[in-house]
Amino acid sequence: MELRYLPDPVRYKGMNTGDLRAAFLLDGLFRPDSVVLSYFEVDRTIAGSAVPVKKSLRLEAPKEMTGAFFAERREIGILNIGGPGAVNVDGISNKLGKKEALYIGRGSREIEFASDKSAEPARFYILSYPAHKEYPVRKVSRADAESQKLGSPESANQRTIHKLILPGKVQTCQLVMGFTELAAGSVWNTMPPHTHDRRNEVYLYFDMDENTRVFHLFGLPQETRHLVVSNGQAVVSPSWSIHSGVGTGAYTFCWGMGGENQEFSDMDAVGMGDIR
Repeated sequence: MELRYLPDPVRYKGMNTGDLRAAFLLDGLFRPDSVVLSYFEVDRTIAGSAVPVKKSLRLEAPKEMTGAFFAERREIGILNIGGPGAVNVDGISNKLGKKEALYIGRGSREIEFASDKSAEPARFYILSYPAHKEYPVRKVSRADAESQKLGSPESANQRTIHKLILPGKVQTCQLVMGFTELAAGSVWNTMPPHTHDRRNEVYLYFDMDENTRVFHLFGLPQETRHLVVSNGQAVVSPSWSIHSGVGTGAYTFCWGMGGENQEFSDMDAVGMGDIR
């Protein structure tokens, strides 16, 4: 497991492109027949992936966690962005199609990923935070999602937010998770932007063509930076940073959060006139 330490809002101002990418961008996810994990000290976030192709994959506790098993003191959100597959939790199989999610509560001992077809493997995105209480495993299908349409064609930000793991739908300790789909011809996400001091957020961009890129905006509202992001890459946003983006073509992104407040609407809006 890779260990990351995010810069503070002072140090990031002096970082070059390579430094910023090394700190905030998650690259190298979704390797065939591999579990890939990165640990960030901010809110003790773990983000990663599992792509079972020729074999099933177990989610083990890396030595850095000093735990008997991965979910000994953690909860986990899983989003499948690939072909059909299953996540087996303590001997129970949970089938997941594309854009379906699974919540795994603290105390789940054996977690294993499998694909239905090796020619069309599942691509499981993993997001995990510490948990103080045990809650049951829960699958959330596309039909179960709480969906909300926002934006307009005139603003090039017409989109549908699909809320999968959140209070009122799935009991969790701190994890909130879902994904946003942009309508044809729309390119902007989360604009005007916001911050939320009470939690961090991770964006995973997917369903992008090979040559499509998203210019992900982040940093202090009055001194922004950007990262050029391709398909299957993710960006970690600490609480002080905005998180927004504009694409050169169609894309979808998974958003996941952990911290003190689970209310989806808990945001500190940034006015367009205040962005620099």
